[in-house]
Amino acid sequence: MKYYAAAAFIACLATPVLAEGDIEKGEKTFKKCKSCHQIVSDSGEVIAKGGSTGPNLYGLAGRKAGSVEGFRYGDDLVAAGEAGLVWNEEQLAKYVQNPRDFLRDYLDDSKAKSNMSFRLKKGGEDVYAYLAQFGAAEPAAETEEAPASE
Repeated sequence: MKYYAAAAFIACLATPVLAEGDIEKGEKTFKKCKSCHQIVSDSGEVIAKGGSTGPNLYGLAGRKAGSVEGFRYGDDLVAAGEAGLVWNEEQLAKYVQNPRDFLRDYLDDSKAKSNMSFRLKKGGEDVYAYLAQFGAAEPAAETEEAPASE
């Protein structure tokens, strides 16, 4: 029985990141994000031209928060990533509604702050769905391996 669970777990790792939001709505809503963010693939293909005040959002889905190499994040977002925050639909939707309050709750720190001042009152799920189609992050290497069969 435990081998079925292990097989199911491995199958989930190989499954693309799925989002419940609406990709088309997310693409339209992302226009609000482009003043600070861009989407550029690892090979340099520009998917959505935008600003560089915020990090490149290529590969956001499933990525540890505060981990884009070469981008200077605020200390609290890095701390959230180190504490286990990985971007999924639910977390991103909550974060974009109120970044500062999200980090204060996540870190249980009433003084935590976010460098992102923009708030997206609705549509976070749609933006995640839009972003999830671009280079989802690889599953974390820290996951336990399934026991070897004898």
